Amino acid sequence: MADGTLKVGTITTSSGSGTITIPDAVTVSSASLSNTPAFESFLSSNQTINDNTNTKIQFNTEVYDTDNCYDNSTNYRFTPTVAGKYFIYSQLFFDTTAGNMRQVMSKIYKNGGELVFTNVNFDDQNGEGAAVTQSAVVVLNGSSDYIEIFGNPDTVDNAAATVNGGSSERFSLFGAYKIIGA
Repeated sequence: MADGTLKVGTITTSSGSGTITIPDAVTVSSASLSNTPAFESFLSSNQTINDNTNTKIQFNTEVYDTDNCYDNSTNYRFTPTVAGKYFIYSQLFFDTTAGNMRQVMSKIYKNGGELVFTNVNFDDQNGEGAAVTQSAVVVLNGSSDYIEIFGNPDTVDNAAATVNGGSSERFSLFGAYKIIGA
């Protein structure tokens, strides 16, 4: 049998539905695969957070949103319309000019509950600021599951802290994309 090229528009089982087994040696073009839905957003201006209070971060500027699954004006949440595993990531840049921080925390929430917690602890050395980054792979159902990011500063004097935003520099950001084949 000679080597050649097979070109088809559609492959189906003889019954018209079901699973077709493809041998391991078959190569699939990356053009047919997509990491969507996907989005990235950032905080365009500073957001003040009260001491020791979980506060939703209002990432209000979209860099991209492939399937219109991120709400950047009301709920500040990602609600994908396709079920699967998603890589979720965020960065919060906390700042206080007083140098009074004990600890800063960033939290990934799924459906209103805390899922992942990341912190920077200053060991009571009165830090002025820190970037807290985090990521997680999360299974989402593609209909009602949603993801949000919360921040929580703990200061020595119970003062509020700032999560830095900016339009030219993305100090604080939030994004996600569907993992191919997962």
